[in-house]
Amino acid sequence: MAFGRSSRRKRPVEPVTLKILVAGGFGVGKTTLVGAVSEIRPLRTEERLSEAGRPVDDVAGVEAKHTTTVAMDFGRITLREDLVLYLFGTPGQDRFWFLWDELAQGALGAVVLADTRRLEDCFAAVDYFERRAIPFTVAVNLFEGAEQFPADTVRAALDLDPEVPLLLCDARDRASVRDVLVAVVEDALARAGRRPEPATT
Repeated sequence: MAFGRSSRRKRPVEPVTLKILVAGGFGVGKTTLVGAVSEIRPLRTEERLSEAGRPVDDVAGVEAKHTTTVAMDFGRITLREDLVLYLFGTPGQDRFWFLWDELAQGALGAVVLADTRRLEDCFAAVDYFERRAIPFTVAVNLFEGAEQFPADTVRAALDLDPEVPLLLCDARDRASVRDVLVAVVEDALARAGRRPEPATT
């Protein structure tokens, strides 16, 4: 009697899901960053800027901005078959900061997006993650026409600890944003003393 070769089906891999925050000042490109890499249609909670908000929303340097995130942005990206990131973009204005503590719960790490034209706008985000010991990576968004500075100069201006990764990126470019997210995960897991386990077959 001849026996056929038994075909073993690969067991589906149950991916590890990690939560990453995307933070930074008003108009720095957080919504753009999430949208650039999300493999699902991003959830956005944007509202048009109003006359009532003009006294509190400083649009200097981002005069073309007509909307603002009022709760969060949400997207998802699969880095590997066994590793999925859920991205939560935080609102940039001070008056929505009460949402940050909720969004930060369970986060592995964060991206602090910076604009060298208004670097001071990301001080609060850096301070927030330092105080709560949440690992973060600073990503300098390369806006067209903005003066570029060496990474060491930006690091000194933000008074970052030496172990905090600092990268240049284009928030519109999927590959550039993916590199930033990989750096966030690697740094956060290294600080936690673990690495993502290899996929099982």
